[in-house]
Amino acid sequence: MQSPVPRVPAQTTPLRAAVEGVLTEELASVVAGARRRALRDGDRQIDTAHLLHSLMESDPEVRAAVGDASRIARVLGYLVQRSIGYGLRWQSSVEDSGPVPVLREGRSAAGSPARPGVDSGSGWSPSAVAAMEGAFARAGLRGDARVRGTDVLACIAVDPRCRAVEVLRRAGVDTNLLAERISGRSRHVSPG
Repeated sequence: MQSPVPRVPAQTTPLRAAVEGVLTEELASVVAGARRRALRDGDRQIDTAHLLHSLMESDPEVRAAVGDASRIARVLGYLVQRSIGYGLRWQSSVEDSGPVPVLREGRSAAGSPARPGVDSGSGWSPSAVAAMEGAFARAGLRGDARVRGTDVLACIAVDPRCRAVEVLRRAGVDTNLLAERISGRSRHVSPG
């Protein structure tokens, strides 16, 4: 008998509705999937590999940006191995890319307000927070009020020390080229 997937407790922050209003329905689903994956894996926080796994499974634009079917299969293969393979060493540590300030209680280390729902107090690694913050900024620069999965992927790809980049590189993805390709593509996409 298989054990059921644990129920994910609802986020208790009153700002959850504000976050969901900014994320596309698809990206809100990605975040929920990453949260479930972190709980199932016994991880304390959602990290960039959780986000990447959820993005790869649910977002066709993200898969197209990563590459052809064989590259997608390699990336997913490495992500699946997380709970049984090399990712086990991640379980006892917090993903932190160093220069990214750790967020506490909804405020960054510098004291500025954090994006609602993605601070480390709500179970996000500092690197995952930085990716989401960057995704919000990318959408804003594009003049779009809604964040896309490729915005998150582009921000993940430029963090050379995050777990998702480790997975992508092991699968043969040039993360610098990936970020450039997404940036070039987003200049040609109309907002909304």
